[in-house]
Amino acid sequence: MARSDNLIKGIALGIGVAILVPVAVNALAPIVRPMARQAMKSGIRAYEKAREVVEEINETVDDIVAEVEEELVDAREVVADAGDAGDAVDAAGEDRFEDGMEGSIRH
Repeated sequence: MARSDNLIKGIALGIGVAILVPVAVNALAPIVRPMARQAMKSGIRAYEKAREVVEEINETVDDIVAEVEEELVDAREVVADAGDAGDAVDAAGEDRFEDGMEGSIRH
């Protein structure tokens, strides 16, 4: 019989919840709805602010990458110019060590 009593209690509880939930929702809606709207507004504002911050970070990183790429291009040009100057000196025979090594530039 204990099992039958638990079944009856469970059914009664289910029916009671099914009746009271819509009543409670209707009673609390005027209070909960403005709070939910405010929470949504705050969430949207936080999202928009976070998106702005991420865009600024991306812009800063893009600027740094562009500067580094420019420095690398400049460094390659300097090395290429030094290599061209070294080849010209070697061709003239002025930049050879006494031990026979070629291609070095004196500093």
